[in-house]
Amino acid sequence: MSEQGTGRTGHDRRPVPPSPAGRVGVPRPSDLGTTANADPVPAEPARPGWRATTAQQAAPHREPEDGHAEPDEPYVSRRAVTMVVSGALLSALLLVIMLVPLPYAVQRPGPTVNTLGEADGEPLIQIDGAETYPTSGELRLTTVSVIGGPGYPVTAADVVAGWLDEEEVVMPVEAVFPDGTTREEIDEQSTAQMASSQDNATVAALEELGYDVPMVLTVRDVAPGSGAEGVVEEGDVIASIQPEGEERTEVEAFSDLAAVLSRTEAGAPVTLGVLRDGEPTDLTVATMSHPGTAADPDEARQGSLLGVVLDPEVELPVDIDFDIDNIGGPSAGTMFALGIIDRLTPGEMTGGEKIAGTGTVNLAGEVGAIGGIRQKLAGATRAGAEWFLAPQGNCGEVVGHVPDGLRVVRVGTLGEARDAVEAIGSGDGASLPTCEAG
Repeated sequence: MSEQGTGRTGHDRRPVPPSPAGRVGVPRPSDLGTTANADPVPAEPARPGWRATTAQQAAPHREPEDGHAEPDEPYVSRRAVTMVVSGALLSALLLVIMLVPLPYAVQRPGPTVNTLGEADGEPLIQIDGAETYPTSGELRLTTVSVIGGPGYPVTAADVVAGWLDEEEVVMPVEAVFPDGTTREEIDEQSTAQMASSQDNATVAALEELGYDVPMVLTVRDVAPGSGAEGVVEEGDVIASIQPEGEERTEVEAFSDLAAVLSRTEAGAPVTLGVLRDGEPTDLTVATMSHPGTAADPDEARQGSLLGVVLDPEVELPVDIDFDIDNIGGPSAGTMFALGIIDRLTPGEMTGGEKIAGTGTVNLAGEVGAIGGIRQKLAGATRAGAEWFLAPQGNCGEVVGHVPDGLRVVRVGTLGEARDAVEAIGSGDGASLPTCEAG
């Protein structure tokens, strides 16, 4: 028998004897690794120290001197090793990419808080100096959770998740946080805004209920480029205001000043009576227009502004405190004010309904636009609210993004918001105004 016929591969191998009749064997390889012949070669029964070979198993096998067969070692090709190593490197690279901080911020629906509820067993809104009444239902302030920015950078994984989630918004970080600010500065500003919103809510709610809330309005800053620049000074105390052709109005509260400016056309001059270093002085100031709203920068509100920042010193007839932590910003003012009104009003204003909302409120009770309205709508739905009070300045962002099962009511003042809650509580909410396209 030739070398090819015995199935030798260049190594010393014993010839394979024929197997018993009826057994089917396998082709044996030649020296070149090809099938030696087309006919099957019978395989012999297994014997100690022997193994059958195929064209794919041509590795030599040596029999130990003690007559016991050694176990076969697994065969790993270079291609398999390369694939495993490449896969591991690719996985490591992807992991690094997903963890690299990116200059984005992601807005998500945040928690909601019932202003009629309790914190640590005590009412969230604590009132002293006036009779309070039992309440029912919920008046929920809504929030937005933001990841990204100074101290809390986002990763590629966060950004990709934000792009895929319709309830989240991914924005350049500078669109959310001023460039160069630190986390400490952001936290301080947010805390100050929350405190200011509570003060404004208290004054607006008490005046809405008919209380007299006297205050002293001192100028803290003057807007650059306004008609007040170079005329009004820091420290001036506003005492009166008189548009051309009208009678002088004494300013004893911010609402007095706001009422006159609301009917004064932007650009029209007014005579502003101030106390400067204790001496009365009349100043002529050209008014300015309101800035555009968040929904439409080209849409200006009616009325005008003085172009000054006021620091009010308020004398409250009722002491009101808020027990709330870990929430900042100015957007809870409207819901705080509604909670105060409900606590100080006989009867159940909400009628047991779950009502959520948002919006800043100033000392005159005007409701202002806020950021993150879409995330707040989603958060209200998660909390089980069926009604949502939205600032009219945000209506452009609301249309087309209202979750199923949530009804939106448009409000521009605290008085409108109060009327809306009372209508919802009495079952007459169907006719309330909502945000509409165009």
